[in-house]
Amino acid sequence: MAETVKGDTGTWEIVIGLEVHAQAISNSKLFSGASTAFGAEPNSQVSFVDAAMPGMLPVLNAYCVEQAVRTGLGLNAKINLHSVFERKNYFYPDLPQGYQISQYQHPIVGEGVIEIDMPDGSIKKIGIERLHLEQDAGKSLHDQHPKKSYVDLNRSGNALMEIVSRPDLRGADEASAYLNKLRMILRYLETCDGNMEEGSMRADVNLSVRPMGENKLGTRCEIKNVNSIKAVQMAIAYEAQRQVELIEGGGKIAQETRLWDPAKGVTRSMRSKEEAHDYRYFPDPDLLPVTLQSEWVNEIKETLPELPDEKKHRFIKDYGLSLYDASVLISERARAAYFEDVAKGRDAKLAANWVINELLGLLNKNGKSIKESPISAPQLGGLIDLISDETISGKIAKDVFAEMFETGKDAAAIVEDKGLEQVTDTGAIEAVIDEILAANPDNVAAYKGGKDKLFGFFVGQVMKQTQGKANPQAVNEILKTKLG
Repeated sequence: MAETVKGDTGTWEIVIGLEVHAQAISNSKLFSGASTAFGAEPNSQVSFVDAAMPGMLPVLNAYCVEQAVRTGLGLNAKINLHSVFERKNYFYPDLPQGYQISQYQHPIVGEGVIEIDMPDGSIKKIGIERLHLEQDAGKSLHDQHPKKSYVDLNRSGNALMEIVSRPDLRGADEASAYLNKLRMILRYLETCDGNMEEGSMRADVNLSVRPMGENKLGTRCEIKNVNSIKAVQMAIAYEAQRQVELIEGGGKIAQETRLWDPAKGVTRSMRSKEEAHDYRYFPDPDLLPVTLQSEWVNEIKETLPELPDEKKHRFIKDYGLSLYDASVLISERARAAYFEDVAKGRDAKLAANWVINELLGLLNKNGKSIKESPISAPQLGGLIDLISDETISGKIAKDVFAEMFETGKDAAAIVEDKGLEQVTDTGAIEAVIDEILAANPDNVAAYKGGKDKLFGFFVGQVMKQTQGKANPQAVNEILKTKLG
């Protein structure tokens, strides 16, 4: 369901397109051999090319081209066998050349599509307009000195894949779903780590509003370099409201670039929005056009992993999981693989419950990822086996699980060491029940007189006396028979 803004004159529709800058995973930069490692000392990873020293020529990194093609294939997009690098001319203090090597008229990847899951279980398709390769600028630091700005060029020249969506998004929730799905695809493909907090994935939000039912697009504003999904949602909510109030107050939307101020929770004007001709694009004379062979593209296609949507549909079909459970499990490639290891030859729904509700809950609480889990997939499978063959009850399994997480021990070893095997001997359970009924004649009479809730009291007493080891099903059946 599209989000809208209620104004004084009626209801307004929000129209959004996103430009996502995703840094390609590569050991070296797009046009130089300098390192791309995050967190190095400022200006310690800058080659003569990155610093734009006179006479230095760019040399295209073939692996970055491969990463862009892999990403395009993962976005169900057209791969252009002919693409051209152009100079995009503008001045920034952290852009040493005074221009950025980018792609404009002939990008490496053309139109594609991403599916996003809507809250009602439906799927919405969001169009991808293009993906082009470009070099990143450096980083200006304004908080290191009261009167000066510093420039760190470590990021200058890193390979960026700019992924441009069509204006198909209709609110903060859809934008969030799109970014989450895009990041998931990039991580599955291992073409970008998606770490927004490190700046390796950033979003420019292009937003306009129009009266509901209107087909013509309104004047858009671009909110630059928003670096978290939460910030994207907040920026959209604020900017949509700002535009509606301005239009309804008789004002006009200026086509401009704005910045998101997280401290104040507002967008503010940065500069008027340039058009393409303002950048004076022209083919970079130092770089030849990029020509790809279709056979090479097909070879890359053969190496693609099963992508999130395919995996989600397979989990629902093959394992009988709900859309929610499948979506949680496929959100990380390692998580999906862990689940499949646990579910192999076992009750898949039981496996999903243990992975989602118990394991992920405890991992989140301890700030760990699935790769850092102290319980391996075979170990969790072993615990589920003990539940399935009634060696232990589900309640005791939770205690065993907690100890497994703490110690890394196998479930079977913990159960044996602590004597936690479930009591399934109906004779032994019956003897305990007889003892409890004999000790509580008043409650027996009250139950028989119609106080059905007392049944839980008797079950609790049996479980207490057997230290939780009595088989719950057997306890219930014997109690029902004894109490008539």
